[in-house]
Amino acid sequence: MNTDYEPPMDDQAEPPFDLGAEQSVLGAMILSDRAGEEIVEILQPEDFYRPAHETIYRVLVDLHTSGVAHDPIALINRLEKDGELARCGGRAYPFQLVNAVATVANAEYHALIVREKATLRKVLSAAQGMVTGVRSGERSTEEIVQDAYDTLEGLAGLSDIGSDDLSIGLDIMDTIAEVVDIREHGPKEGLLTGFTDLDALTGGLQPGQFVLVAARPAMGKSVLAGDFARNAAIRNDVPTVFFSLEMGRKELEKRFLAAQARYPLHWMKTKGPLDDTRIMKLIAAGKDMQASPLHIVADTGVTLAKIRSHCRRVQRRHGLGLVVIDYLQLMGGETTGRNDNRQQEVSRISRGLKTLAMDLQVPIVALSQLNRGPEQRQDKKPMVSDLRESGSLEQDADIVILLHREDAYESESPRAGEADLIVAKHRNGPTATITVAFQGHYSRFVDMAQT
Repeated sequence: MNTDYEPPMDDQAEPPFDLGAEQSVLGAMILSDRAGEEIVEILQPEDFYRPAHETIYRVLVDLHTSGVAHDPIALINRLEKDGELARCGGRAYPFQLVNAVATVANAEYHALIVREKATLRKVLSAAQGMVTGVRSGERSTEEIVQDAYDTLEGLAGLSDIGSDDLSIGLDIMDTIAEVVDIREHGPKEGLLTGFTDLDALTGGLQPGQFVLVAARPAMGKSVLAGDFARNAAIRNDVPTVFFSLEMGRKELEKRFLAAQARYPLHWMKTKGPLDDTRIMKLIAAGKDMQASPLHIVADTGVTLAKIRSHCRRVQRRHGLGLVVIDYLQLMGGETTGRNDNRQQEVSRISRGLKTLAMDLQVPIVALSQLNRGPEQRQDKKPMVSDLRESGSLEQDADIVILLHREDAYESESPRAGEADLIVAKHRNGPTATITVAFQGHYSRFVDMAQT
């Protein structure tokens, strides 16, 4: 007989709370300034189960912050002025709270109990919300999963409340040591893109950065993104995930092979004589790709939730150093049940990618389309204001690189074969225009010195 059986959860059962702990916390705040200081570092008003206790806590916090009396008489007077006295138990209740305190020395412990019960209620509420979402059929799977991730991440951080302040002395010393190290040895090098001048300008791509590469169609932004991924994964053995929403896996592999082996891409798609030397170069490049930690995800229906889930899985199993997304405007908006327009969807995606970069502590490079602004100007060079569909892209991005090729507009341009990487925004450093060479037949960009 199985004795481990537990009956299903009763949806009508009262959620977890501890009335005694709540009363003791409030009573300690009435009695002691020091206890009040400890408690406000641990609890938020919404952590109290009883609405009356939440109201009393808000008043007590205000009284403590203002530096005025917070004894039972002062509390009663304030609640009466606010019209909340009757709802909060009347004139006798503040004295009952004081009587509930055995010793103010236990205030912090009781506050932790209140917070623990609040956390359990949030878990229960999140679980019930997911069940409701599944049963109703009104929300997409991605939305339900995304909400679950967001809820669990938020709850996981609750145990760290106040820890930053408690360790501030150590953190400051670490920061000072870092500054001294930078002054002596220079800043630590980030993830290299493979372009010498760009890496010198930015110091490499840094953990947590959201980098936007934007251009008009056919400028080569997918090629540039591939260069970033190849340099990280194949040359430097950095685990990299490349999300393609526009090209299939085989097409991407051919582009990477062409760039890596310096084998013309169009030769792979036409009939012609076999060249043993070139075939051996392709095989060697293929082996390098096969041995590298490059993960290609070709999915035209990818969403922010899918990207988040896949990146976390790769990070757990292999580590993760770079994420590339080609391209942002093709991502699904996950707006089932919402009336958002596309601009709001792109804003949500943009903010979500910045948050994901910080959570994963890796740089995320996302490609973006520009609007037709450059075509409507005599000088075709793009500007940040040309970013398509959302001004939040500029706001969220740490670095904005605008890709421009004069020969895309003027075939007889004296700058044929050249491309400008216009670093139009650099949150932590200078901006500049960097010229590189475009080798379209090899599906790659290279430093000018390599041409």
